[in-house]
Amino acid sequence: MSSESRFLTFDLGAESGRALLGAVEGSRLSLREVHRFPNEPQRILDRYHWDTVRLFAEMKTGLLRCVQESPGELDGIGVDTWGVDFALLDARDDVLGLPYHYRDARTDGILERAFAIVPRDEIYRTTGIQFMQLNTLFQLLAMRIAGSPLLDVARSFLMTPDLLNYWLTGVKANEFTNATTTQCFDPCKGAWAREMLRRLEIPAHYLGEVVAPGTVLGPLHSTVRDETGAGRVQVIAPATHDTGSAVAAVPASGSDGWAYVSCGTWSLVGVEWPRPVINEQTLAYNLTNEGGVNATFRLLRNVMGLWLLQQSRQTWAREGTVYEYAELARIAQDAQPFAALLDPDDPSFLKPPDMPAAIRAYCDQTGQTAPTTVAGTVRCIIEGLALKYRWVLERLEEVTGTAIRTVHIIGGGSRNEMLCQATADASGKRVLAGPVEATALGNVLVQALAVGAIPSLREGREMIGRSFPLIEYLPANSDAWYEPYQRFVSIMESRA
Repeated sequence: MSSESRFLTFDLGAESGRALLGAVEGSRLSLREVHRFPNEPQRILDRYHWDTVRLFAEMKTGLLRCVQESPGELDGIGVDTWGVDFALLDARDDVLGLPYHYRDARTDGILERAFAIVPRDEIYRTTGIQFMQLNTLFQLLAMRIAGSPLLDVARSFLMTPDLLNYWLTGVKANEFTNATTTQCFDPCKGAWAREMLRRLEIPAHYLGEVVAPGTVLGPLHSTVRDETGAGRVQVIAPATHDTGSAVAAVPASGSDGWAYVSCGTWSLVGVEWPRPVINEQTLAYNLTNEGGVNATFRLLRNVMGLWLLQQSRQTWAREGTVYEYAELARIAQDAQPFAALLDPDDPSFLKPPDMPAAIRAYCDQTGQTAPTTVAGTVRCIIEGLALKYRWVLERLEEVTGTAIRTVHIIGGGSRNEMLCQATADASGKRVLAGPVEATALGNVLVQALAVGAIPSLREGREMIGRSFPLIEYLPANSDAWYEPYQRFVSIMESRA
């Protein structure tokens, strides 16, 4: 195609947010950062909240910079964020209370209370979603148990990207990929699971229309145009769940037996599948079915991810030493391999005040020698992630009956050479690393599909593969991982 199409993407993660300008020209897709800003959740007394208003202000700053520094017409604007968190709005569309962070303590112990009302297997058969106490369903139940009046006062329910889209346009809608992360949605019926919510005494009157990724929501609101100088740009809902956008950008064909690891604060390990897979096996393995682009589903497992490394780095910074991620990966190479094996999904790692101390305590509890150095701690984390990836990949092969030959590691973790090689060695599979900016690229891709700038998802993925180099890692030392993997599984099962 001869003319250039330009799309602004807002990609908000747990640590930071960015505004990036994507361009589609000919057979290539390019991406340039316009604005970057921190995402710093706020602890207020004993509660943990997102600073959503400041995030919106930063988005407007990003739009203003785009208008000033890259003049020219935009063909679309899209927003993606993390999942599960939400805001409730009243009859005047004012936000009721400060949006909570998914790591807030209000859902501690909530799973057992939920299962006493609706059995675990019934919730799973209805929603097909992995059980985690941070899921929207359990946040809402915690509000009901606490007697919050907001559930009855609320008239609208908006996930975080839905709220930001509403503030951009004045249009309210619940986008499909993020709605499915709530554990309040029935993927087989394609509708909110209202009967299950009724049994849990959670109101459902505020749940809105669910729209597909690629839906054009409407033009920028006049107030945003006045503040930024932007024109009547159309705001398009991409896959607003960041993993949904990231998977859309995986440069793979549908026939090469591939899986993905979207690796950031969380690691999402999964396959793209044409329908939900909800059965006794997927329940036993706690696999999740989240919505994807083109009516697909992401059959996956959430793994705690680089959160362990991020939090360890923060602890070391408080103690007086600031490490860059590249430095940590480098020094970990010299640490003793397989000295201690940890399951990154152990509940003790969800929100400890001191992550290295939590890792040492885990090792003590599991009869292992705890790491005493920074390098040893980092190596322990990276090997634990690679081992857990192997475990999930084997479960995915089992439940789908499909051999996985290639693992695409996308997102920030694709830059960690040690993690990529460890994943190849632990799993015995070919690993392709990249693109780093998969989430933003998938956001742009879905916007481009919506306006006809790219003809199909397949061609968009091929375009990404041409435009952004991938790094191949082949298994080099898989035999050395056999015995540690057996120990890892034994430790993990003993803690279940």
